[in-house]
Amino acid sequence: MTEIFSQLFESRVKARLMKFFMLNDKQEFSAQEVVQKNKMSSVQISRELHRFEKMKMIVSRSRKGKKYYQTNTDFIFYPELKNLVVKSNTLPECRSLSQIKTLGKVKLALISGVFLNYPKGRADLLIVGDEMSRAKMKHMLENMEAEVGREINYSIMTSEEFKYRTDMLDKFVMEFLEGPYEEIICKVPNLKEIANRRHR
Repeated sequence: MTEIFSQLFESRVKARLMKFFMLNDKQEFSAQEVVQKNKMSSVQISRELHRFEKMKMIVSRSRKGKKYYQTNTDFIFYPELKNLVVKSNTLPECRSLSQIKTLGKVKLALISGVFLNYPKGRADLLIVGDEMSRAKMKHMLENMEAEVGREINYSIMTSEEFKYRTDMLDKFVMEFLEGPYEEIICKVPNLKEIANRRHR
């Protein structure tokens, strides 16, 4: 779906920026922040920001000599674009998800929330594993947020912590497993049974 969205809007840069502004429509960002969060070159970003501002899709304000950009919620096509962006994020072809298996000894990786267009989700990403690289994790999350267009709400725990929390019927874990989710990696036996324990 993400690739279709990119094709509809001519380029990956334009599609990524549109998602970014539509999904973060209550915040304002400097050009530098837009570059950092979207993992694009400043030249590409500057060109598209100028175009978006010219068509009044975004507005800018100057503060202390610095320019800040924000979504124009009065833009004539704002409701339609927001709806299109939300739909495009339903099970997006997020390339960064494939990096999860390289983080370490990952036993479980589940997506929910923003990935499934499920705003009530307790988290967008749940990862259970051991000996995981913090540097790789940071890099993956930054790329993932750039692809999805907003901050990822994630939870990471060791195998021991996951077992302890499921044994204790931990509210966060149970509610995550009871909601809609998709498996990226699953080496945990009887995962569905774990979620049903609370209702026995």
